[in-house]
Amino acid sequence: MSYRNPQSFGARKRAGWGMDLYRNTRRSRIAGVCAGIADYWDVAHWVARLLFIAAFLFTGTLALWAYLAGWLLLAPRPRGSVPGAVMEEGAPQRPMEYDERRHDYRPQNPFRYSESASVRLERAQERLDGALRRVEAMERYVTSRRYQLNNAFSRL
Repeated sequence: MSYRNPQSFGARKRAGWGMDLYRNTRRSRIAGVCAGIADYWDVAHWVARLLFIAAFLFTGTLALWAYLAGWLLLAPRPRGSVPGAVMEEGAPQRPMEYDERRHDYRPQNPFRYSESASVRLERAQERLDGALRRVEAMERYVTSRRYQLNNAFSRL
């Protein structure tokens, strides 16, 4: 039983195989395969290139064939699209996770490790201490004579 749909291969390729996986021809050195994989995994481009060179040294031409297969199987990233952006409706999306530093959601990255629990606890403690200092400053102002004077002037 063969699957014959001539447009499905090209359409899936142009759609990034449903995984937002494209060649990055704008940041490419040769064909953009390493840069595209680096965008997908959210690592620096030089890391992906270094891993390819290491794979080439250890596997020989197998890595070269894999690069050529990536060149043929991955479509160039469409103009105006951003790595990790929300894809069209119905297409599978990459899992998102909350970034505490940016206070926003970003695509989940298997190579990005969160800080240890003690570092996160210290950061939360610093935020709570800052909030406590602001509340104490408000309490000092509300119970001061200056607040009473400002309140009396505002009623005039």
